[in-house]
Amino acid sequence: MEPRITLVTLGVRDLDASRAFYRDGLGWPMSSVSNDDVAFFRTGGVVLSLYPRHLLADDAGVPSDGAGFPGFALAHNVASKDVVDEVLRTAVGAGARLVKPAVDVFWGGYSGYFADPDGFLWEVAWNPGFPLGPDGTMQVPD
Repeated sequence: MEPRITLVTLGVRDLDASRAFYRDGLGWPMSSVSNDDVAFFRTGGVVLSLYPRHLLADDAGVPSDGAGFPGFALAHNVASKDVVDEVLRTAVGAGARLVKPAVDVFWGGYSGYFADPDGFLWEVAWNPGFPLGPDGTMQVPD
C-alpha cells in the first residue's frame, strides 16, 4: 500500500455554517462539484470534505454521538512565526475558538490551536525542521 492521504472528511453538525466558515471566513477555494449535501475544498494536494455528521456516521456504520477529544488534530503549517499569528487571527475572526495561543514549543517551532465551529482542532504551526517547498507542501526528512 502506498503511503498517501488524499481526502479528509469532517462530519459536521451544520453543513451550511461549516461551509461558510471555511469558504467565506477562511477564504478557502470550494470545488464546483460541491452541492447541498457535501462541500469539497482544495487544500494544496489533500482535499477537505465537509459532510453531515449523522450521514457520515451512518455510512461508516458507527454511532454519531461521538464526544470529547477525537484523538487527532488537523494541521496547517506555514512558512514563518508571523504567519502563525496571522492565520490564528483570521480563523478567530471567521468564528473559530482560540484553544491555545501560539507559543514557542519544545520541538523548536511555534504553534497554536483553534477549534472550528464543530470543535475540530487545527494546529497552526511553523516548523523549522520541516520547511515548506515551493508548492507549499511540507518537506519531511527521509
